[in-house]
Amino acid sequence: MAKLAVLLLFSLAMAMPLVHSIVEDDDEWFQNLHYAKHKVTRLHFYLHDTLSGKNISAVQVAQASTTKKSLTFFGLVFIFDDPLTESPEPTSRPVGRAQGLYGSADQQELALLLAINFVFTTGKFNGSSLTILGTNSALHPPSEMPIIGGTGVFRLARGFVIAKAHSLNVTSSNGILKYSVVAIHY
Repeated sequence: MAKLAVLLLFSLAMAMPLVHSIVEDDDEWFQNLHYAKHKVTRLHFYLHDTLSGKNISAVQVAQASTTKKSLTFFGLVFIFDDPLTESPEPTSRPVGRAQGLYGSADQQELALLLAINFVFTTGKFNGSSLTILGTNSALHPPSEMPIIGGTGVFRLARGFVIAKAHSLNVTSSNGILKYSVVAIHY
């Protein structure tokens, strides 16, 4: 127990200078935060999730021993790096990438637990990101999920996204989802 306490204190001592240096490096933004006004940004884009064919963007990384027997694929987990575009056509202008994981997390109905970073690569949001964590229920569309944070322009973001299937190929499992975003940030 004493070794654990020493390890925790050492870890804390190492982390404190790191936290201090992060705040210090961005001190002006942080100091002016109480003067900042909330901004509301609304975005619409399409996520292209490709599990088969050319340019695969999502891969299965795990499954439980009982997944194949489950009607909801409970325990199946995928990692993805999906393109985001302005319109549903795969050739439309890219706006960023959706990177994260999803897994079947419901034993009663088909529902996915999603952890997504929307990483924007063009326009005024280039280099910024929004983080989403929530459940996408395939049987009760559209799905609403919370924004739990962000970076760059979207620091301290909160809000929600609405995900709605635009198209789904049942044979290939490839899909295109429309995301509508309402982000509140500084």
